[in-house]
Amino acid sequence: MNKITTIVTAASLSIASVVCSTSVYAGEVLQRVLDTRTLKVAVGTDWGAISKLNANHELEGYDIDVANGIAKYLGVKAEFITPGWDLIAAGRWEGRWDIGMGQMTPTTDRAEKLNFSENYYYGNVVAAVPTDSKAKDLSDLNGKIVGVTTNTLEEQYLNQTLKPNWIGAKPIEFKFKPGEVKAYESANVAFADLRLGDGVRLNAVVTDGAGTERAIKSGSPVRVLGTLFSAPGAISMMKGDKEFRDKISAAIKSMKDDGTLSKISVKWYGTDVFVEK
Repeated sequence: MNKITTIVTAASLSIASVVCSTSVYAGEVLQRVLDTRTLKVAVGTDWGAISKLNANHELEGYDIDVANGIAKYLGVKAEFITPGWDLIAAGRWEGRWDIGMGQMTPTTDRAEKLNFSENYYYGNVVAAVPTDSKAKDLSDLNGKIVGVTTNTLEEQYLNQTLKPNWIGAKPIEFKFKPGEVKAYESANVAFADLRLGDGVRLNAVVTDGAGTERAIKSGSPVRVLGTLFSAPGAISMMKGDKEFRDKISAAIKSMKDDGTLSKISVKWYGTDVFVEK
């Protein structure tokens, strides 16, 4: 390849990269999934009941079962990718996966860079404290050290920057102001610090209520101090492929209608978490 051709090709690729980074041609993702018979799914490895590695180093959890159900509806197999929450939420996927799990709340800010399915999860966000905590009310967490998963609505709540901008959102009251907000890669890591005891590293963790209740039932020495707000969760996709988004939503609706989501929900949470609170 001569130098002139190299420069022209590089420029062309640069332009194509910009175009592809902002949108996907209609039908492209769906067609690729059907052609390869593979749905690439981004999940976490330490998200508790959402998705985690079990003792056999196999992925399991609510989102894993839901993703497998969606793949079955499409007539393909699910292939799981584990990029981490930050990369999923950032929206610069570059074709490495087709859908992002994690029960992401479909806010208007996120909708600028991502498409969302219909909701497949509704959850309460709670403040959890160690069982030896003297806190009796949420206001007792004023000035305390509180852990949270990074780049989440929970983190925005603790920093008092959260603006509920999803469909059906209700006004939110900031019930306490932490002295320090410690951000973690996952709630599991935050809970590990919380279990050390009140004030050793943390005084509380703000996270999903259903997952917290499941941890308590499993023997985790924590308790729920109070509920902060409720929000829906949806499956995220790159913008531009309406056909693909509609198929994913149709799969979720089918799983709701035939009771599959209810069974998966009860299996992992003991209740129907896809029903709005």
